[in-house]
Amino acid sequence: MLKVRGLTKKYGDTEVLRGLDLTVRRGECFGLLGPNGAGKTTTLRLLLGLIEPDSGSIELAGFSVPKHAREARMKVGVVPQMDNLDPDFSVRENLFAYGRYFGMEKSAIAARVPHLLEFAGLAHKADAKITQLSGGMKRRLTLARALVHDPDILFLDEPTTGLDPQARHLIWQGLRQLIADGKTIVLTTHFMDEAERLTDRLAILDHGCLVAEGAPRALIESHIEPVVVEVFGEGLADWTRNHAASLCQRFETVGETLFCYNSNADTVIEALKHAPTLRYLHRPSSLEDVFLKLTGRDLRD
Repeated sequence: MLKVRGLTKKYGDTEVLRGLDLTVRRGECFGLLGPNGAGKTTTLRLLLGLIEPDSGSIELAGFSVPKHAREARMKVGVVPQMDNLDPDFSVRENLFAYGRYFGMEKSAIAARVPHLLEFAGLAHKADAKITQLSGGMKRRLTLARALVHDPDILFLDEPTTGLDPQARHLIWQGLRQLIADGKTIVLTTHFMDEAERLTDRLAILDHGCLVAEGAPRALIESHIEPVVVEVFGEGLADWTRNHAASLCQRFETVGETLFCYNSNADTVIEALKHAPTLRYLHRPSSLEDVFLKLTGRDLRD
């Protein structure tokens, strides 16, 4: 569904993308992750033909982009980072208006709208104005709107940012349904648990380069130790100085927390029993640990 080779883009003297290669197979959910400034937004704009690359090739839904970007976009559904629903229209009218942008007949749109409203959990809000919807409802409507023309591939740009846990889980439920139905999805997100739950494969970008690619579980197994013990509390500096090197296969001190990475946490936990002023959290390693190891912990603005 998507093939990218040698993609580069510069703004002035800044290299935003440096020879990016990506392949997204039909029917998979593919994650595109990276810290702020990694090149994700530029990549999406290039893939949709909204800007032109300096070099490289893009094939989207069987069309060369940007040469045939208009034809490619007819096969694509987009959920932007910020909702851009028309506040003058009702929920139902937003779906109709969007379908008309793709040249669909009114009868064809009318046939799809009930299913889309049901999919989004908005059948009871069909005639409501956008201003009457909660944030989660607006997000679900934006997703339903992207499906009006039954696209071959969906681009979702941080689809659950700003939503409460209940709304996030409803969005995830809808995306799992789409994945089960065979839709191809390209997802950008800052929520690592979201990427772990939804994606079949993912790519991590940093400074315009691809730094890792693969299935979430495979990336965790290949890049990080199996367990993590997070230690914090009074006396941490002394405990770290006396014990971390001998008890941890790898460790980092970030602010007031020690991250101890190990194959087995038993020896660390046993030692911590003799440090009553310290507290700890024992957990399995996650995609977030991989992400921070590969891209660093420094704040990106």
